[in-house]
Amino acid sequence: MPWDFILIFAILAVVIPWRGYARMKELLAMPAVSSRQRILLYVSTIAFQWALAGFVFWRARARNLTVAELGFSPHATTIGVLAGALIGASLLAWLNWANLRRMGKADPKRTARLRAVGARIFPQSRHELILFLALATTAGVCEEFLYRGFSMAAFARLELPTWVVVFVSSLLFGLAHSYQGRGGILGTLVLGTVFAGARIVYDSLIPVMVWHAAIDIAAGIAGPKYLLNAPAPAMLEETSV
Repeated sequence: MPWDFILIFAILAVVIPWRGYARMKELLAMPAVSSRQRILLYVSTIAFQWALAGFVFWRARARNLTVAELGFSPHATTIGVLAGALIGASLLAWLNWANLRRMGKADPKRTARLRAVGARIFPQSRHELILFLALATTAGVCEEFLYRGFSMAAFARLELPTWVVVFVSSLLFGLAHSYQGRGGILGTLVLGTVFAGARIVYDSLIPVMVWHAAIDIAAGIAGPKYLLNAPAPAMLEETSV
C-alpha cells in the first residue's frame, strides 16, 4: 500500500476518532453551548470534511483509482439507482425519526447522555438548522466517499475478500463515531455494513450518499423536537443548556 494511502487510513482510524471523542468530551464538560459555538462546530466540520475528501480524491486519482472504482459509476443516473436512493432515504429517515420519537418518550434518566449530547449539537434555531442541513449533506457526500468509496476501492485493490473489505471499511466508519459511545460505534458499524452492501449492489455511491444525508437531516429535525423538550433529570441538570 502506498505511503499516502497509509497516511489516509491513519487519519481515518486514529485522527478522526480521537478528534471526535476529544471534541465531544470538551462539549460535555461545558455548562452550556452557545448558538455561536454550535455554528462554529458545524462550519469547521463542514470545512474539514470537504478538505479531507478533496485530498483523498486527489491522492486516489494520482494512484490510478478510477472514478468507477471510487463509486462514481457511469450508471449512477439509471432509474433503478435513483429510485433506490429516494425510497431508501424515505424509509431510513422515517425509521430514524420514529426511533428519536421513541427515545423522547423513554425515561429521561435512561437517555440522559443522549439528551446532553443533543443539547450541544442539535440545531436550536432556524439559522442553526440551515447550517445543520448543510452539515448533514456534507456528511452524506464526504463520509460515504471516504468509507464506501475510497476505503472499499483501496482495500479491493489489495485483492482482499469482499467480506473483509466490507467489514474493515465499516469498522473504520464505526470508529469515526466513537464520540457516541460504544452503542454509537456498534450502530454505525452495522449501518456501515448495510451501506457497503448497497454500494456493491448498486455499483454506485449515489444511493448511500442520499440515505446517509437523509438520516442526519431527520436527526437534526426530530432530535430537538423529541429530545430537547423533555424535563431534564437530576444527572443532566448540571450539563444541560
